[in-house]
Amino acid sequence: MSEAEERIRNDLAGQIKEPVRTIRAIPEGHSGFTYWVELEGRRGVLRLPPPGARIAGPADIPRQARIMAALHAEGLPVPAVLATSTDPVVDGRPYVLMEAVDGSRVEQAIDSGVDPSRLAASAVEVLRRIQAVPRERTGIGAEEAMSLEGEVNRWRWLMDRAPSELITRAPRLAELLAERQPPPGRPVLVHGDYHFGNMLFNAGRVAAVVDWEIAELGQPLLDVCCISLSHIDPDVVRGAYGADEDDFRWYLALTNFKYAAIFGYNLMLHRRGKRPDPSYEQRTETIVELIDQGLGLLSGRNP
Repeated sequence: MSEAEERIRNDLAGQIKEPVRTIRAIPEGHSGFTYWVELEGRRGVLRLPPPGARIAGPADIPRQARIMAALHAEGLPVPAVLATSTDPVVDGRPYVLMEAVDGSRVEQAIDSGVDPSRLAASAVEVLRRIQAVPRERTGIGAEEAMSLEGEVNRWRWLMDRAPSELITRAPRLAELLAERQPPPGRPVLVHGDYHFGNMLFNAGRVAAVVDWEIAELGQPLLDVCCISLSHIDPDVVRGAYGADEDDFRWYLALTNFKYAAIFGYNLMLHRRGKRPDPSYEQRTETIVELIDQGLGLLSGRNP
């Protein structure tokens, strides 16, 4: 263990009042400060905000803990929360310690011979169950629901900070999204990044939905279009949800805009040395394509 990991180990042991054998950073994904924790006879997963970060938004680890605890209590496939604190007690930061779920990443599940359509069906079924949880039992029921205008502005803020040469057509897409907002429905819990990369699978079914850092109360089609963008035929999902075709295309366009903004913002952070991750250099064409696909959806062309 590194010196920092040793410090985290000692602080966590003092908090949970039991021995912590080892702490090891989890290399998969891009979720920040996440660690495997070896306890006596069991394994956990520790999440911390970045050092010095303001505890808000994606860095609000206690909020993520509330959501996960609430959904686990509803019987949903979300890791159980073993311990958490809003106080800066583990390396000077709040924390959440979760159970380690017995499951495989999507690549491993597919390599083992599981049909991706089976994984998709399970993901949609779990999403329906998440959206059926009453607002007051989501862990964030007292929060204001995000408006569609707020949703567009949220991602426009990130987009404006992406490398300018990649986003020349993004302002037009943002303009169309603002002009053509569909009427909102009843808000539900929205994961915000609902795709296979944020799930673990066991026996062809979703064993856990993880990474609740940008969850909110918002519109159901936000998560539906998130998983449709990369994993499921959008027309199949739209039919299953009974969504209006024009409304669905708007949400798909917003989803394209959103991921272009996220990739572009993270690329900017990488290039400035604030959050080094060379993988984002491989997404420059993807950023441009996502923006173009969004424009195609709102102009009536097939992307």
